[in-house]
Amino acid sequence: MSLRVALVEDHRIVREGLRALLAREPDFEVAGEAGTAAEAVELAGRERPDVLVLDVALPGGSGVDALRRILAASPRTRVVVLSMHAAESVVRAALRAGAVGYVTKGRGLDDLVRAVRAAAAGQSWFSPDVAGIVREDSIRAGVHDPLDPFVLLSPREREVLALLVEGKTSKEAAAALGLSERTVEGHRAAIRDKVGARTTAELVRYAIERGLGLPSRGR
Repeated sequence: MSLRVALVEDHRIVREGLRALLAREPDFEVAGEAGTAAEAVELAGRERPDVLVLDVALPGGSGVDALRRILAASPRTRVVVLSMHAAESVVRAALRAGAVGYVTKGRGLDDLVRAVRAAAAGQSWFSPDVAGIVREDSIRAGVHDPLDPFVLLSPREREVLALLVEGKTSKEAAAALGLSERTVEGHRAAIRDKVGARTTAELVRYAIERGLGLPSRGR
């Protein structure tokens, strides 16, 4: 079964690029596109996509207000915000309005795909540059942290994890990344602490069980 994704972005060239990139995912179906807040609400009500990717900076009204109206028109749709803004006020407003994911435009396509897949699975996904805001708010509210620890890994830690999943030793990973073996060991320890794994085997199992599409080296 295809995962139906709708795109809301006011810049046509960006929207077309996103559509082409998401279409590369074999199980994704782009269910429709919109360029304004009003069009976004109409699209959600008509197509009722599984996930809607929304830029909160839209002509014709506030993207955050549009988010609320989108969810009113299609309550089962999960909304992932894709924005150039990482300001705390914008992130918090989007989450209060009902977004389940937030990806900044400075991130790669991998993060957007992860966010869409997580949203479709009933989970949340946030770019590392906004994850701290979400975690802080969760702690203040005294609620369970909704983040998968993977989003808190640094880009270098993700590279190390990718190599571990490939079966590389610390020495081999160090050679591949141009680091010292001691530095790689430090990254491995930090990764284990963040995801709660006691051994490398548990760490690899953690990644595989979640079907994480780990970023390629050099990103």
